[in-house]
Amino acid sequence: MRKKNVLTAALVVAAGLTLSACSAGGDSAKGSVADVSAQPNRPATLLDQPYAKPNLVLTDTHGKKYDLREQTKGKPTLIYFGYTHCPDVCPLTMSNIAVARKQLPKADQDRLQVVFVTTDPERDTPAELAKWLPSAGDPSFTGLTGDFPTIQAGARQMGIGIDPPKKEKDGTVVSMHGAQVIAFSPKTDKGYVLYGEDTTADEYAKDLPKLIRGENP
Repeated sequence: MRKKNVLTAALVVAAGLTLSACSAGGDSAKGSVADVSAQPNRPATLLDQPYAKPNLVLTDTHGKKYDLREQTKGKPTLIYFGYTHCPDVCPLTMSNIAVARKQLPKADQDRLQVVFVTTDPERDTPAELAKWLPSAGDPSFTGLTGDFPTIQAGARQMGIGIDPPKKEKDGTVVSMHGAQVIAFSPKTDKGYVLYGEDTTADEYAKDLPKLIRGENP
């Protein structure tokens, strides 16, 4: 498994430009050098300068306030921005992580935090997230929603671009968002590892034990 080291400054620009159209028939909005992180045999990008965990206070599937930094502090955490009406990338990503998680020892499964932040908060209510996450991923995953500007600003802190959902002429809603999963270390609470949308369940399964120990894969 080959890894690529990049400077965070460059990645912020690149990742912000790499958006996926999570709607039937959608294509990538823009191309950029960040596409290299999703090329075959390169499931992970190791960051020379890690991301700080975004300062996000949103609402979880129980309708309660969720402070991302506080409630994942000192825990291995994967963060992904997507939405429940996505027909392809989002459910596949959640499913791959769920499959990989189930291969871990029970203690490690309990330690791992997987956080799904919606990019379509108007439709993704706490109840909708609570219904979708167990089927698309795993009941242990945390689903968060809130106002769009707050979510967009939080994603931007990790170099992930999000556009407001747009209704097409045929009635479908397209949510353009960066499809990266970022892994945060339990030792530092910094995000050192980025995964592209083509990362497989087997690749996650290979890397998760190290990520949970706070090591780079």
